[in-house]
Amino acid sequence: MNNWKKKFIIIWSGQLFSILSSSIAQFAIVLWISLETGSAEVLSFATIAALLPQVVLGPFAGVFVDRWNRKWTMILADSFVALCSGVIALLFYLDIIEIWQIYLLLMLRSMGSAFHAPAMKSSIPLLAPEKELTRIASINQAIQAVCNICGPVLGAALIVATDMSIVMLLDVAGAVIACTALLFVFIPNPEKTETDTADNVLRDMKAGFNVINRNRGLSWVMVIEVLITFFVMPIVALLPLMTLKNFSGTAYQVSLIELLFGLGMLLGGILLGIWNPRVRKVVMMNVSYVIIGISIFISGILPPSAFIAYAIFSVVQGLAIPFNSGPFTALLQTKIEASFLGRVFSLFDSISLLPSILGLMATGFIADAIGVANVFAICGIAIVLTGTLAFFIPSIMNLEREE
Repeated sequence: MNNWKKKFIIIWSGQLFSILSSSIAQFAIVLWISLETGSAEVLSFATIAALLPQVVLGPFAGVFVDRWNRKWTMILADSFVALCSGVIALLFYLDIIEIWQIYLLLMLRSMGSAFHAPAMKSSIPLLAPEKELTRIASINQAIQAVCNICGPVLGAALIVATDMSIVMLLDVAGAVIACTALLFVFIPNPEKTETDTADNVLRDMKAGFNVINRNRGLSWVMVIEVLITFFVMPIVALLPLMTLKNFSGTAYQVSLIELLFGLGMLLGGILLGIWNPRVRKVVMMNVSYVIIGISIFISGILPPSAFIAYAIFSVVQGLAIPFNSGPFTALLQTKIEASFLGRVFSLFDSISLLPSILGLMATGFIADAIGVANVFAICGIAIVLTGTLAFFIPSIMNLEREE
């Protein structure tokens, strides 16, 4: 077995426990808030609290990820997240937890994630051959899908069987396992550039922007990706409501749709990992946009009696996602110098998460005004048009021909 494969088996083993425990904890917190308050507004604010720090801190975090030792950045970030989960567990154990404390600790956890995610993504091209990057991204997507499927099921079961303090301690244990796994792996750091040693954080941040701007094709790819995110986020937020209202579904059917979507993502990730197609990354991304958009549009115009068709298109949407996210991640990893990757991934995460927050704020009002199904249809059309537009932008289509 190649040395880089051994390293990834160790890393993935730790990350599987960490992501799964985080997924369990995240679902458990959402369920607890829902049961305690019954308020969609409180739930929305909790979600915003978990996203906002990554939007604000992202560009700054990327600068330090590129300056610091990436392995220890991941270990310290995971340890900080574990500390926050430990505090939540203690507050639940003492039975003194309040909603504002949940908001605060979710924000602090998000601060740790703002450093961990770009550090992990920017470390991958330092460990693996370039031709394997798309496959590795697809395996990461498959691991995420498994955790998204298992997390809610295990989270609900654990809340019934134990209590929230035990659930949050499991999250601490997952982080400890991930950190321990990283200790056994050597991750090289990229060569320092002149800006890496500068004291001016804003100048380093600007250097990250400039790296993107210098590559016109990558700039357009990121614009397209942000637009897609803007139109996808309302769908993610309204998916349970679509099942309940448009198809007269039950709580069981809501969970079934979530499960089928996750299974689609898992199958897509496995397929991409095994197949590792030689099709150009930008082509895979654009085709996946169009497929996702068409399936969302059809879901929006289906009659209430067509629940089975709606379920099938949920699988299709999940199946297409790895063929977008995997190639996109690999594209950045191959086109951006390793010493700038932390900044680039952080900048993108910040820019793409901003529409998510705006969507969370506006989605409810829009859906109440025009109907959930119409939101699906409109967003589906917008995604198809955006994906089709990408085929006609020369700088995108020529991106991988520039060597």
